[in-house]
Amino acid sequence: MRIGIDLGATKIESVLLENDGLELHRNRIDSPKDYRKTINDITNIVNKIEKKYKKNFNVGICHPGSTNLETGFIQNSFNSPWLNDKSFSKDISKSLNRNVYCENDANCFALSEAFDGSAKNFKTVFGIILGSGCGGGFIINKKILIGPNLFTGEWGHIPIGKPDSNNNIEEYISGKGLERQYYSKFKKNLTAKEIFENSRNNLKDCNKIVDDFKNNLGRSLSLIINVIDPNAIVFGGGLSNELESLDEIKNLTEKYLSNFNNIKNVNLKTAFLKPKYGDASGVRGAALLGKNNFI
Repeated sequence: MRIGIDLGATKIESVLLENDGLELHRNRIDSPKDYRKTINDITNIVNKIEKKYKKNFNVGICHPGSTNLETGFIQNSFNSPWLNDKSFSKDISKSLNRNVYCENDANCFALSEAFDGSAKNFKTVFGIILGSGCGGGFIINKKILIGPNLFTGEWGHIPIGKPDSNNNIEEYISGKGLERQYYSKFKKNLTAKEIFENSRNNLKDCNKIVDDFKNNLGRSLSLIINVIDPNAIVFGGGLSNELESLDEIKNLTEKYLSNFNNIKNVNLKTAFLKPKYGDASGVRGAALLGKNNFI
């Protein structure tokens, strides 16, 4: 059995899994939004589970941002800034008196779905998170691919447009990006959820923003397929829930692959999948973390 912790901006979720993936325990508390309190809360969560089951377990934690390999500090944790420049892995391992495996939340999402989720039968899996931002994780044979610069899966940061532009993919296919685009064109503030809701009600202005989003998503995914050509792509994050049909996105991706590769009628074999575990994929992936889960 093993414990998984999902450390988010608004909540800390915990789960205890059997080795076969059976869930024995689940709990959620509000995030304290304070670093020292976060360490204390996670320590208390683990202690309570182990007291109940009278046994110590392996612990894995998924968190936003990445860990700098040279300093050990978390970096780029934009929605949980109290984690930035902190040696989280070292501090929580010390507090729990054991080695705790910590990893980016998008990687844990992808690992969960590749291990026993909707992509369990595929060799190479790209798990994407479409939310306020845009991230991803790449899995090969049920192991997380980690590059020397810790940029694997960060497709949202791929630059697009003119060389002197700071625009990247995230600007066009994330919730925050959609909100900025809508305001830029119509000088009104709407949330990404409201934009999609209005589009479903056939409001012309929002239809244009959503159509652009879908086309930009197809273009961006064609780039990913041109580079890593995964067997499956799993769509996670709140913005993915707004997509009524992944077939539509797959058709758009095929169109751009045909255009960019100068091949008529590309028959895309990559599977486009919804996650089996939804929002629970991250915490389940955290529970799976261990020394044998990385490439």
